[in-house]
Formats: sequence, structure tokens, C-alpha cells
Amino acid sequence: MNASLPVSPRWFTRESLADDVTWLTEPHAHPLLRCNIWHVRGREQDLLVDTGLGIASLREEIANLVDKPLATVATHLHYDHVGGLHEFDDARIHRLEVDGMANYRELQLMCRDDIPEPILDELAQVGFPIEDPYLIDARPDANFDPHAYAVHSTKAAPLDEGDVIDLGDRHFEVLHLPGHTPGSLGLWDAGSGILFSGDAIYDGPLLDTLPESDRSAYVATMKRLRELPVRVVHGGHEASFGRDRMIELCDAYLAQHD
Repeated sequence: MNASLPVSPRWFTRESLADDVTWLTEPHAHPLLRCNIWHVRGREQDLLVDTGLGIASLREEIANLVDKPLATVATHLHYDHVGGLHEFDDARIHRLEVDGMANYRELQLMCRDDIPEPILDELAQVGFPIEDPYLIDARPDANFDPHAYAVHSTKAAPLDEGDVIDLGDRHFEVLHLPGHTPGSLGLWDAGSGILFSGDAIYDGPLLDTLPESDRSAYVATMKRLRELPVRVVHGGHEASFGRDRMIELCDAYLAQHD
């Protein structure tokens, strides 16, 4: 354990947005791992999109937001998105990543020295340099050891393209958006124009050269997203944006890779 990391009693930040959406983040995580966590209040059911690193209890953090059944969806298998998934009874992920979640063996590193140099070099080239010893700059409590960090394997129900998560007043359709990972997904509500896109698209450097990534699939996903009549995109990282910015991001990616 490294005592040089200070203790931060407040691990999450949260911000209330329009459309009964609450945006939560882990500000002490490196930007590479600073996943957006979204809580959506529905009439009959709430929705939680992604769960962060699992370093501190997300379930406790959102307890005062949830007063009805809660569907929890992981947009993909990476540890910054599924670290807290084990805390929730109704956990869901794309069918292609169910087995990986049930027997979690994905990369799950919190210390710079554990990351191979080629990966560090590649991350630096795309805009995510890692220079400090840890990928966090604080601990939630004095007992947390970044060297012992690990994701809990979790049984999650499978989601497929076209499945619908019904909140009573809103209906989020599952969109299979592969490229970043084989089972990357988004949640799309045509009625409100809201898209939760995970890491399929966000306003920052996209990672498409990971061992599990597929650039040709990413190109097809960008073409699909470009045609979607979104009003607002809540991505897996960085701030939300509208359709004009989404088209700019899609076009920039396609100009480079299509």
C-alpha cells in the first residue's frame, strides 16, 4: 500500500442535468479511466449506465437518487466501466461480453509500473500520457491498496441489438456499436433524442487499436451514428454534446480511417 496517496472522503462528483439525468464521475481517476456514470430517473424504473472503477461504493453514492427498481447496464467490458457492476442485482451487458464479465480476466491495472511500455507509449501518442505512479491521485479510504485492485467477476444478463429497457415514460433501445470492443453498445431513446454511447463515441481521443478493438467495425459504427437523429449524446468520457458535434466527430474519424 502506498501512503503517499491522500485520502479523499468524497470519491464521486455528481451533477444534475436536464431530462432527469444525473452525471457522476470519479475525479481522482486518471482521465483515461474517468468513466462517466449516468443515472436516469424513470416513472416506473430507473436506469444506471456504467458503474466506474468500483474503488468506492457506487451503490451507496446513488442511494438517495434511487427509489424504484434499477436496471444497470454496462456499455462494454473495460474495467473503468464495470468496476461497480457487482453491487447491483439487475446487471446487464451485451451478450458478446457476458462470459468475460462472469470470469473477469481483462486488463485491470491501477499502477503505472504494471503497464507494458508499448501500451504506455501508445496511450501517450493518442493523448493519455501516464506519468505518475498510480492511475488515481487519491484513495477513498486509508485501507485501499491500488496494487490489490481487481474487478469482481459478475453474472450479468445478456443484451442484444433491439432490446428495450422500459422506464415507463422512456424506452431505451439497445444499439450494438462494436469497434472499441466487440460488445460495445449504446442506449437510444428516440422519443427524447438521448443517446448513451459508452466509448463508441465521446468528445476525446478514441481508443481503436486495443487488442479487442476492430477499426473496420468502428467505421461502420460511426456511419450508423452519423445518421441517428440525436439531440444529446452522453458519452463514456468527457462532457455531453449535441448532434452537430457528433457529426463532426464521426466525420473526423471517417476521414482518417474509412
